[in-house]
Amino acid sequence: MYQKTNLMIIRDMKVSDMILENPYFMLMLEHFSIGLVVHEKTVAQTCLENSIDVDLFLTFANLFNGFDAVDSTNATIKDVPTIVRYLKTSHHYYLEEKLPKIRSYIRRMSVLNDSSEILLIEKFFNEYCNEIIEHLNYENEVVYPYVLDLHRYLTEKTPKEYLKTYSVKEYQDHHNDIEEKLTDLKNLLIKYLPQKEDQQIRRKLLFSLFELEYDLNIHSRIEDKILVPLAALLELNMGLGI
Repeated sequence: MYQKTNLMIIRDMKVSDMILENPYFMLMLEHFSIGLVVHEKTVAQTCLENSIDVDLFLTFANLFNGFDAVDSTNATIKDVPTIVRYLKTSHHYYLEEKLPKIRSYIRRMSVLNDSSEILLIEKFFNEYCNEIIEHLNYENEVVYPYVLDLHRYLTEKTPKEYLKTYSVKEYQDHHNDIEEKLTDLKNLLIKYLPQKEDQQIRRKLLFSLFELEYDLNIHSRIEDKILVPLAALLELNMGLGI
C-alpha cells in the first residue's frame, strides 16, 4: 500500500501534483466523479468546474493524506448532496470493483494452496462480504435517501410527517465498524495460512485488502464526523432532533 505523505493540500496546489505525491487521490477524484485528466488545474479551479465546495474537497483530500481534518471542517448543510453523491460512488467502487477483485484472488489462492486453512479464509471473506453488502445497501436504501429528503425539505418544504418515521440516531446505532474484520483477514493471511506456491497472489490479495481498508476508513470518518452531524443539524432545524 502506498504510504501517505505529510503534505497538506491547499487550494492553489495543482491536482496533478497531488496525484504524483499520493496516487490514491485518483480514487478520491473518481468518488467525486472528476475525470483523471486534470491538466494544470489547481484544486480551486477543479472544484469550481465540478461545482464542489473547495473547503469540502480539501477536507477529504487531507484525510487521504493522513490529516484528521474532519473535526475542523467547514462543511455545511449545502454540501449534503455532494457528500452523499461521493459516498454512493464509493459504494459502487466497493461492490462492483474491489470486493469482486478480492474474491477472485482468494479463489486463485485456493487453487494454489490446498491447505485446510484456505477454507477458513473463504468462509471468513464470504461472511464479511454479506455483512458489508448489507451495510452498504442499508445506507443506499435507507440512510442516504432520508438525509437527502431532510435537505430537500429546506428548499421544497416536503411535509414533515414524511420524515418522522426515521432518525439519524437509528443510523448511529446501526453503524458498526466494518473495518475490523479486514484486520482479522489480513492476520489470517500473514500469520496462519501455510505458505504454498502462492506468494504472488497472496501479495496481491493483501495489497487489495490494505487498499480497501484505507478507503473504508476515510469513508467511515466522512460519515461519522461530517454527514451524521449535518443530518442531526437538519433534524434540529426541522424540530425533529432529540
